[in-house]
Amino acid sequence: MNLRRTPRYTAEVYTGSLNDIMFFLLLFFLIISTLANPSVIKLLLPKSNSSQAVTKPQISLSVTADKTYYINNTAVKYEQLESELKKATQNLNEPLIILRFDNKLTVQDLVDVLQIGSNLKIKMVLGTQTINSH
Repeated sequence: MNLRRTPRYTAEVYTGSLNDIMFFLLLFFLIISTLANPSVIKLLLPKSNSSQAVTKPQISLSVTADKTYYINNTAVKYEQLESELKKATQNLNEPLIILRFDNKLTVQDLVDVLQIGSNLKIKMVLGTQTINSH
């Protein structure tokens, strides 16, 4: 008579490294979330065949399709645009403003903003999106 029982083996998941994996995933998502810029202004820029890089210090003036004006990601009303541009460029020798203008706006809207730059004697350059030549 054999009274010994045969040992039963049960399947077991080893969870010792689960803490390490969760830590690395948390660290990865924290790093990625800091790289994402939450203050991005969504614009559809006009297209061009070529582009030119600007190396001078610059100020970004963005105008969205609903005519919201942003100077370096700070919302500004149109009535205050001239005074805010004056403040932003007062410490610069040769101020340069990159105009990021939504392509759904009219030419008159663009001319109105360019007229403000002309009154302040500020050089303005229209930012465009290059067309991929594939």
